[in-house]
Amino acid sequence: QVQLAESGGGLVQPGGSLRLSCAASGSIFILNDMGWYRQAPGKQRELVATITSRGSTVYADSMKGRFTISRDNAKKMVYLQMNSLKPEDTAVYYCNAQVQTGILATSEHWGQGTQVTVSS
Repeated sequence: QVQLAESGGGLVQPGGSLRLSCAASGSIFILNDMGWYRQAPGKQRELVATITSRGSTVYADSMKGRFTISRDNAKKMVYLQMNSLKPEDTAVYYCNAQVQTGILATSEHWGQGTQVTVSS
């Protein structure tokens, strides 16, 4: 089985910064694309950013220029550096990973989420 564990969320003032981390563990042969998504109360889950195993990135327009996604393949981790945070960034942030678990087996997994609250 595969587990994703997020950490780094918390309460921060507008304009502040946080770095989220996600550690992948379990029966992983290769970590393929990874990403961060978020969901605010009453809203749909939305894409924040994705990163391929080679480091190519995609950002949602509202995060572009403020957030940076990165990964460490050796450590099986993905990070999200969040700067210039706004109250509208308040949400539960989820880690996502596409995993190759064997020669012919792939799967997608989600973390449990970490709360980010931006408030003064």
